[in-house]
Amino acid sequence: MKEKFFGVLQRVGRSFMLPIAILPVAGLLLGLGSSFTNETTLATYNLLGLMGPGTVPYFIFSVLSKCGGVIFDNLPLIFAIGVAIGMARQEKEVAALAAAVSFLVMHSSISAMISLTGGVENLLEGSTATVLGITSLQMGAFGGIIVGLGVAALHNRFYKIRLPQVLSFFGGTRFVPIISTLVFALVGILMFFVWQPIQEGINALGMVVYSSGYFGTFLFGMIKRLLIPFGLHHVFYLPFWQTAVGGTMEVAGTMVAGAQNIFFAQLADPTVTHFSTAGTWCFTGEFVLYIFGFPGAALAMYRCAKPERKKQVGGLLLSAALTSILTGITEPLEFSFLFVAPVLFIISSVFAGLAYMLCHILNITVGLTFSGGFIDLALFGILQGNEKTSWLLIIPLGIVFFLVYYFVYHFSAFVAVGLHKMIPPRRKRLRHLSHLRAQKQKIVARAVARMIDNRIGRLACTSFKTRLQNPQVMHVALKTTLNRERMRFRFEHFDGCVVECSQPRQSPHLFVMLPAQSYLRPEQRREKEKR
Repeated sequence: MKEKFFGVLQRVGRSFMLPIAILPVAGLLLGLGSSFTNETTLATYNLLGLMGPGTVPYFIFSVLSKCGGVIFDNLPLIFAIGVAIGMARQEKEVAALAAAVSFLVMHSSISAMISLTGGVENLLEGSTATVLGITSLQMGAFGGIIVGLGVAALHNRFYKIRLPQVLSFFGGTRFVPIISTLVFALVGILMFFVWQPIQEGINALGMVVYSSGYFGTFLFGMIKRLLIPFGLHHVFYLPFWQTAVGGTMEVAGTMVAGAQNIFFAQLADPTVTHFSTAGTWCFTGEFVLYIFGFPGAALAMYRCAKPERKKQVGGLLLSAALTSILTGITEPLEFSFLFVAPVLFIISSVFAGLAYMLCHILNITVGLTFSGGFIDLALFGILQGNEKTSWLLIIPLGIVFFLVYYFVYHFSAFVAVGLHKMIPPRRKRLRHLSHLRAQKQKIVARAVARMIDNRIGRLACTSFKTRLQNPQVMHVALKTTLNRERMRFRFEHFDGCVVECSQPRQSPHLFVMLPAQSYLRPEQRREKEKR
């Protein structure tokens, strides 16, 4: 049951990657568009005459900004469709259609309940939003995730359903959008009553995490990295990025929930003079780790590699380090040492928490779309200007983390080499044990062969003492010897070890009995001898 639940969580985390994969493109469009249509930025770089209002570049970048912004404005719908596709087993296109329909139906149901209960005025301030032109509750990405998971469950249950002959046209995959529409009409009514206290609780949780200050930021960064091997980090950080768990803030007269949403709302607001840490506290530390820290670890691992393998290791680590620096994708580098040195991964997770916390303390406010690589740093840090982001502080802080990672990983390599010399590797220990076991088998086999050659098997019972405790080992030894002597045998184990052999040309039967005393532990044997 535990493994099944864990597997479901992993599938949920992987399903988040499909809608998250569109964020880099959307962020690129919004970042470039907002940067080169912001008159303050253009004035800082003396580009008003070339790219200011009324010019062709200004029109182009305005279009890019709108195209990127519409994706962030409709992330809940994207999450609903993406999660449904990711969680559906087959016929994924049907799940996508059902998710889109169910998303609209649920919010329309909520909107009807709002109108019937007196309108927006009777609800908490900031608790409502306009979703695709529908006045509904502010559910953020949670609303889309709920729809995606619910539709996927319905889809996997009913996409092969067979209805009676009269209704057979609506069977199979056609039944999924129908049942999803009916179910989420009821879910919308239920969410109207359930989501408001949940909304208050989420806001309170976000305030607790954010108000816990720098220690809360440290815990967030450390836990997020520790969850990477299990594939659950997307489940953990997404609520902080996209919902009120990550904090709420009023930007340009609109209440915005979720750290990443706060940052992009500020990015689109030309009146912002310096981005708030409310929108960047849970991801700015990634730039320090991905651009500086992990490359330092890669250099240390390369320096500690054996000379004959440096060329092979260097190619692997160089590509992994460049991937980390440019795109912020660190799995190739982290997984290179995760399973062989898990203690280093735990230490790296602590360093990650420290990086997040120090960036929060230093008021570094560089945003990102997907991961903290140089591309995002250039778009949302360098192009926005140091006055708005304080991105220059990342450089000295990153150099410190580069050195710390390098020396910690370099030192751990020396410790590992020392332990390797002191304690033989498991492979060598197993080879040594198998050699001893083979020697014991040969001793037993030779003893049995001598007994057969001397024809002592005519005695009803022959005592034969050995230190071997496992009858199966004795079986292998006897089988080897008797096969060589062209004998048929039957192996049985009672209190001792009895082998019956038949020789066609010599004595018809040969009995060899190894007493039970041979298989007793030393203390048991001594106790039996006393008796």
